[in-house]
Amino acid sequence: MALKASQVKVGDKHEAVVVRELSRTQIVQYAGASGDYNPLHTDEVFTTQVAGYPSIFAHGMLSMGLTGKMLTDYVGDGRLTKFGVRFVSQVFPGDTLTAKAEVEAVRSEGGQHFVDLKLSTVNQDGKEVVQGSASARIDP
Repeated sequence: MALKASQVKVGDKHEAVVVRELSRTQIVQYAGASGDYNPLHTDEVFTTQVAGYPSIFAHGMLSMGLTGKMLTDYVGDGRLTKFGVRFVSQVFPGDTLTAKAEVEAVRSEGGQHFVDLKLSTVNQDGKEVVQGSASARIDP
């Protein structure tokens, strides 16, 4: 069911767990799907011994995509008009991510209704990994 302007107000919040215990396999599968084989995401030896990170970590765009799944589940398919994020921390194998949206505005333009959202995705420790915003066309 699509989100409706008559049923949403500033301050409303929505959240969803978008991945439980992200696996190394999922990260490597994303590398294959995206064509991004940067060794920081796939090569444990390179990542730990050369780059100095504690482990491989997920692509930022994987975190964005998972956040986007929460968004489309909330506002409905094909309704996003704007979606942008900033990657603020790495996502490591084993992390569980919860994506959150907060309504910042409900507005009308040219006879159509829109909702503006503030986004945040956090890991199991409450550490923010993605910040962003989105706008979506919604029903009256």
